Formats: sequence, C-alpha cells, structure tokens
Amino acid sequence: MVKILKDIRVVELGTYITGPAASMHLADLGADVIKVERPETGDPFRAFKGGLYSPHYQTYNRNKRSIALDTTRPEDLAVFRDLISTADVFIQNFRPGVAEKLGCGEADLRKVQPSIIYCAISGFGQSGPSRDRPAFDTVAQAASGFLRLVTPPTNPRVIGPAIADAITGQYAAMGILAALLECSKSGKGRRLDISMLEAMTHFNLDSFTHYYSAGEIMGPLSRPVVSQSYTFECSDGKWIAIHMSSPTKFWEGLLAATGQQDLATDPRFAERLQRITHQDDLIAIFTPVFRLETRQTWCDRLLAAEVPHSPAYDANEALEDPQAKYLQIAVPTEHPEMGKSTTVRAPYNFDGAPELAVTPPPTLDQHGAEIRAELERRKAG
Repeated sequence: MVKILKDIRVVELGTYITGPAASMHLADLGADVIKVERPETGDPFRAFKGGLYSPHYQTYNRNKRSIALDTTRPEDLAVFRDLISTADVFIQNFRPGVAEKLGCGEADLRKVQPSIIYCAISGFGQSGPSRDRPAFDTVAQAASGFLRLVTPPTNPRVIGPAIADAITGQYAAMGILAALLECSKSGKGRRLDISMLEAMTHFNLDSFTHYYSAGEIMGPLSRPVVSQSYTFECSDGKWIAIHMSSPTKFWEGLLAATGQQDLATDPRFAERLQRITHQDDLIAIFTPVFRLETRQTWCDRLLAAEVPHSPAYDANEALEDPQAKYLQIAVPTEHPEMGKSTTVRAPYNFDGAPELAVTPPPTLDQHGAEIRAELERRKAG
C-alpha cells in the first residue's frame, strides 16, 4: 500500500492511550512517528503488567520509533527541540499546564517550528471548572453519558474495552489530518485541543439527539430493542448474534430458519412495533431453541435464510474466520529483541491494496542513537 503520510513527521510525547492512539493512526498511514519517552521507565503503559513491553503498550504503539529524553535536562531538551524543528505534528496528552512545565508547551515549540500542528489532548478541556480533574477512560465514559448505555441492567458494573481513550485518539488523528491538509495549502500551523469529554459526547451523539428531539433518555437496551438485535448461546457453548433491523423479510427468515413460523400469527409479534415491545418474550422463546443446535448449524441455517447474523467470536476465533483470513487482517510481525508476534493491520485499502507490513512496537529508546545521528547529519548540512 502507498504510505500516504510518508513525508509527515510526528513527535509524540504521550502516555497510556489517547496520545499514543492518535499517533498510531497516523503511523498506520505511513507517518514517521517518533515517540519521546522518559528514560528508564518510558510510557507508564509499558509496565502495566510488569516489564516494559505489556500488551497494553503494544496495542497503541506499533509503526513508531522510540527515543528516551528527559526534557528537564538541558542536553536532552536541546535534542528534543532539534527533533521538533523537523516535525510537522506534535501530540501530547498531559493535564493542562504540565507540557509548559516540561518545556514543550505550544509557545515553546512554535519558536522552533512555527508551522507545527500542536495537538493537546486532555480529559475535560484546557479551561473551565473541571480542567484540572484527573481523567481516565471510565471517567470520560461516565461524564459523557455513554457509560449508562453500556452498564448491564442487572449486576451493574463497568464492562468492555477502553473505548473513550481509543475514540479520543481517533478524533485527534482526524483533526490533525484536517490541519495537515490546510497547512499543505497555507503553510499555517494550528493548535488542536481535544478533550475526552468532547470526543465521547460527540461519539454519543445518537443519545443526545434522541433526548433533544424526542425527550427520550436512552438506556442500555434502547438501541438493541429497536434494532431487533439478539445474542444466543448454542448447544456447543458458543454464541451467535442476530440483527434484523426493520425489514420484515429478516423476521420471516428467522422464523423459517428456526422452525418457529407459528410466531408470525402471534399478536405479540405480528408487527415490528409489537416485536419491539415484546422483545423479552422473544428472547425467552428463542433461548431454548438456539440451545438445540451448534453455532455452525445455526449459521448455516440463518445464511440460507439470508438473516443478518454472525458468530459472536472471542479473540481467539475472530481472525480465523474465512473472510478475515481472505482479507489478511491478521499480519505477522517480528521484533529483533522481542521476537515474533501477530497483530491486526490497519483497515485501509488504497487502490485495492491493504498494508500488510506492520513494524512492531519499539522497545524503550530502541531508535535513540539512530534519531540522534539523523539530527546531527541534518545540522551538519
């Protein structure tokens, strides 16, 4: 695949997820991303499960180079500023005011590189009554109204991945791309401020639209009930998911595939709105039905009836699906020190060609000497 951003250099001074995720998306598109880390310990996510190469760190740091710098030391600050002079984009996700204390505030960097795109990611924004509050993923999910949409109605607890962190990184990357496009025409840099609160409220737009247009406060079952979505356990202990939406043909297909045609004349289910009202009854009816056959049997029957469905895979199954294998979503990587591994390639296919080459996440300061030598050659002309 053509590396669309191959002429763009990004300097990331990020930790945990939001900042590293933003730069990873740019790296996946071919940008030269240089991750600046604290000497000895690096990004705290490195040690999330011990050591300095945790799966958490690996998730958001492929296709990057690493250099260890302590910007409180004059000699390292000089290297950092030399690096900034070569950069198109700078990304940090500190609390407001911290970057300035480290010598990497916007004003500091613009003295070195006036046209730089400066991206500052925060929890609650750069100003306002909550600007100094600490924020992690669950905090942003809760503050944006999203957490209540994914909290189980029974046995309530926080579930699922760090979606607020990941989504904020994606929004940041999108904003940076827009700023890069403008800069390519005007030569003007921009400051991009994005908070987890703002990113997640935008991601949660459907919930707010329902509230402001119809006075409806959505809950965890609002969307799956209306969309007629289900998940059932099969006889082999594996799960299947079905999403029928509104076309009647999918309801009729489900009845044919399961041998439950009698439900078509049941007044509780005759029309879509009735099926929405009585979804609990449908779940009670279909749960024992799906436990009669294996998941593969149900997949074959639902496919023949053209019902939108999928096996509800675990991570050890999803990339073994024939379509996933055909698309080559899982790709091998090999790190000179950490060895061989497998990751998921970026989803982009430019001109019909996926990018199958992924550079594994760097070890701490893996490219420090290399980057310093590049900067010295540049200064020498």
